[in-house]
Amino acid sequence: MAENKHQGNGIPRIGFYICHCGSNIAGTIDVVEVRKFAASLPGVTVSRDYKYMCSDPGQELIIQDIKEHKLERIVVASCSPMLHEETFRKATAKGGLNPFYFQMVNIREHASWVHEDKKAATEKAKALCRAAIYRVRFHKSLDKNRVPVDPNVLVVGGGIAGIHAALTLANAGKKVTLVERDSTIGGHMAMFDKTFPTLDCAACILTPKMSAVKAHPNITLWTYSEVAKVDGYVGNYKVTVKRKPRYVKEDLCVGCMECIDACVFKEPKFADEFNQGLGKRKPVYVAFPQATPKVVLIDPQTCIQLKTGKCKKSCAESCDRKAIDFTQKEEMKEIQVGTIIIATGFQAYDAKRDPQYGYGRYPNVYTSLEIERLVNASGPTSGEVTLRDGKHPKSVGILHCVGSRDEKTNKWCSRVCCMYSLKLAHLIKEHSGAEVYNFYIDMRTPGKAYEEFYDKLLAEGVHFVRGRVAEVTDWAMTPDEEGKLVLRVEDTLAGFVRRIPVDMVVLSVGLEPRADAQEIRRRFNIGCGNEGFFQERHPKLAPVNTFTDGIFIAGACQGPRDIPDTVAQAGAAAAEALALIDTGHVELEPNTSHVVEEECCGCKSCVPLCPYSAITFDEDKKKAKINEVLCKGCGVCAAACPSGSIRQNLFEDEEIFSEIEGVLSK
Repeated sequence: MAENKHQGNGIPRIGFYICHCGSNIAGTIDVVEVRKFAASLPGVTVSRDYKYMCSDPGQELIIQDIKEHKLERIVVASCSPMLHEETFRKATAKGGLNPFYFQMVNIREHASWVHEDKKAATEKAKALCRAAIYRVRFHKSLDKNRVPVDPNVLVVGGGIAGIHAALTLANAGKKVTLVERDSTIGGHMAMFDKTFPTLDCAACILTPKMSAVKAHPNITLWTYSEVAKVDGYVGNYKVTVKRKPRYVKEDLCVGCMECIDACVFKEPKFADEFNQGLGKRKPVYVAFPQATPKVVLIDPQTCIQLKTGKCKKSCAESCDRKAIDFTQKEEMKEIQVGTIIIATGFQAYDAKRDPQYGYGRYPNVYTSLEIERLVNASGPTSGEVTLRDGKHPKSVGILHCVGSRDEKTNKWCSRVCCMYSLKLAHLIKEHSGAEVYNFYIDMRTPGKAYEEFYDKLLAEGVHFVRGRVAEVTDWAMTPDEEGKLVLRVEDTLAGFVRRIPVDMVVLSVGLEPRADAQEIRRRFNIGCGNEGFFQERHPKLAPVNTFTDGIFIAGACQGPRDIPDTVAQAGAAAAEALALIDTGHVELEPNTSHVVEEECCGCKSCVPLCPYSAITFDEDKKKAKINEVLCKGCGVCAAACPSGSIRQNLFEDEEIFSEIEGVLSK
């Protein structure tokens, strides 16, 4: 420890501590020299170096020195504030000081880790420490704001992630509103026949959870609805939900299907979206047999009555409960919630973007989702694998990584494609007895029992060809290729180019962010990564949190993942929301901006600049006003204010100027 002889002149008594961080800092920076240098600066009463300042003994040094030496400010030079600023603030508070009389210097990431010249790194560390010591003199006593948290929760998206999150919260006694844009919950999982690697019936494990959502007294289920607007802040969000008209009264419909049978269209005529267009439906329909809620929907784009007003309305006449109402209009509902979980899922890659594979050109080229519906007992062919002409395929080629791991489309691995391709290979072979070929780049089976499932397919006689298929064509070069689709591929294990004729081609399409992901991101004020998936606060330490407090993400809207990972993440998001709710309040950092009214000229230039909508204009006073709960301390308003009337806590002029002086001093 070194003590400073220069004390007085109204300068607060400062304690300085520098961490060795093992060899992370001490391996490049001469910490003893920096400690001695800091001891010579005005105001520094105590200067110490210690192996690990973040350890309990390191924190205890600060606590005891504050009491023993009557310290009034604390500076710690160590790692990133993201890691341990809160740790040292708490130690400062335990010593009896306001925690915001503390300043942290990042000499690990900013000096030690980015320099090889030890002398230069040490000099840079000195400059950074001097800047912090100069700055901390002007710190003020601040307190964190406390905001109460509304216990109600909004879950956006009714796939398996949204379902699991909603049930977890509802079972904990919280009131949940689950909003789903489609007419039923279930998401993509409802389309699957079986799930890998156990080959469980997807409907058998999903339907009970869907029914539990509908029956749960703590869950309000709004399907065929979308979030239109989000206002407010953590703990107090006001959400406007747009409820689209079904033209059916949900509280009266019991799902008897009489109206579907009575429709003037005696045969289904319109493409069935749930069955990927492989089947037909009527204008009045239910998406699939296990749909929840089991309430019919009338499609305004195909219903004669809604388009022309000239229908016999047989469907309405057949309903003895009078549930059909052609006068229904769009409704806007407002709800108050404290936390929000976004689980809006993914969309499948459009295979038409890879024209070399012939999707949309050759009728017997299918996507993986289309095959999911073909092998499903409730699908358009009742589980029978047939070509579009009704024949059964004798040979099938499954192409992996369509729309994944491709510089021209999507660079990322979609994670599930290898396993669902293996699953489809098994199901196609089981349903049709066809010869099945898997064309893959690398086989990725890293999950529990996944490798064993791959071995199972090898034992079943499925063919595996390592190589990306160059093209799918119907051009025959030999008699055995006549009437077939020919896959041209370089077999990288055998070392030559092969032409393999098949009857059916299955494209294993990857997972992408939904087309409206950017619109949703803006509505909820959250971030997106480069790929378009929603951005988590930290990929390892906060994988379900977003940078907007109180809003969490779960499932494939955050990135490609399989069902077990999706469910686990949904549970994590629910747990984070529960932790916030059960605490009863949230503490907000005080590094917010405020307006000095007597200096504000009322120019309104700050209002549109705030990315968090925290600034409003008081028409009576003709002054700007900042909601400190919404403010995130970005500093845009303070920097832009032409009159200088906006100040930001922890970034006052004297603090910034003193810090600059400390960096530039010699």
